[in-house]
Amino acid sequence: MSAPFAATPPPPYYAVVFTTVRSDQPGHAGVGESADPDGYLAMARRMEELAAAQPGYLGIESARAELGVTVSYWADEESISAWKLNAEHTLARETGRARWYERYMLRVAKVERDYGWSHGDAPPDAD
Repeated sequence: MSAPFAATPPPPYYAVVFTTVRSDQPGHAGVGESADPDGYLAMARRMEELAAAQPGYLGIESARAELGVTVSYWADEESISAWKLNAEHTLARETGRARWYERYMLRVAKVERDYGWSHGDAPPDAD
């Protein structure tokens, strides 16, 4: 996976928030191909590669515990729609519903403002 934070441009841009609960399948713990007998990690890596090649893609952030949260960032709604129509992405969604997910939610939001902070920095001036 990529760096912890996506390098997004100044707003506005869009965020697609994909929140998941995995189904009770073997092999969900651990990292690496040997800990991925159902192919979930390989598919997640492939979707990240494929999304990164799409026009309008800005970056991704992801975390998984009991609840998985992946946020992808896009320049505009047209880019998000084109990504949804990608044939390989469609196959991944179908496989996810059949094999990997108990449930999921997808939310699309327009980012109007963003700011950050790192240890040692002065606090941000949050409007």
